[in-house]
Amino acid sequence: MSTLLNSQAVAKKIDGKKSAESLLENTRREVDELKKRGVYPCLAVILVGDDAASQIYVRNKLRIAEKTGIKSVELCFDSQLTEAELLSTIEGLNKDLQVHGILVQLPLPKGINEAAIVRAISPLKDVDGFHPQNAGGLLQGQRVITPCTPLGCLLLLQEYGGDLTGKHAVVVGRSNIVGKPMASLLLHAHCSVTTLHSRSQNAAQLARQADILIAAVGQPQMIEASWIKPGALVIDVGINRITLADGSTRLIGDVDYDSVSMVAGAITPVPGGVGPMTIACLMQNTVLAAELQTQQAVLSQPG
Repeated sequence: MSTLLNSQAVAKKIDGKKSAESLLENTRREVDELKKRGVYPCLAVILVGDDAASQIYVRNKLRIAEKTGIKSVELCFDSQLTEAELLSTIEGLNKDLQVHGILVQLPLPKGINEAAIVRAISPLKDVDGFHPQNAGGLLQGQRVITPCTPLGCLLLLQEYGGDLTGKHAVVVGRSNIVGKPMASLLLHAHCSVTTLHSRSQNAAQLARQADILIAAVGQPQMIEASWIKPGALVIDVGINRITLADGSTRLIGDVDYDSVSMVAGAITPVPGGVGPMTIACLMQNTVLAAELQTQQAVLSQPG
């Protein structure tokens, strides 16, 4: 790992907090417009178990929802909740016309099939964008609810990189949550896309061809300067908590920020980069869900 100091960095730091605040301001205006039409966007968040990180994530989401004018409902259950009970809760929320978005905080306790839970959420209320119907629609370029983190990454790229047409983008990671939907979004933005993963050969060499690199592998500081084309835009999705020699902990990304910032044209920090945009996009998705459900209700009316 590099020992270079951040003060030596030449890359532009991509300010995810500032971009997220701008997106939230737009979302607040959209919420106000919906309320004028009698639609009050509401997000239901389900937390199962006592995972400390999940509790923090949920608190942050509820806090931002309140700031954005979105009503929130928190449903907390202990780790003894059964899959059948969770499915019944989701069914009730699916039928509740006052609830527009449903988010089940992952990971779930052992014994609960996460895939089954994701499938149980109505695609129109799936504000995480994980439902197979939304995933398939995204692949085909349809207007669907898009996973929050990839959407946030795309918005940052467009803000700091302008028109992405013809750019070569490399996505490091192929998860269903980030890697695959990220590749789809970049293709729709007219990029040429390469996906790298654990079986890829000559990964660093392929990465060095990228105008845009998105790191989403969950490996602390795996992406080093030798992977980066000079001037490239680098988006670090990774959030890894490491323990320092003195016993304290800190968050770092999948990118070795110190060394890569000496080569890249722009780079997201961790924290303060993609994370705020993910939550902002969750709020945007909740508004979109409310709009889609309102449109469906109008279309379903007789005559």
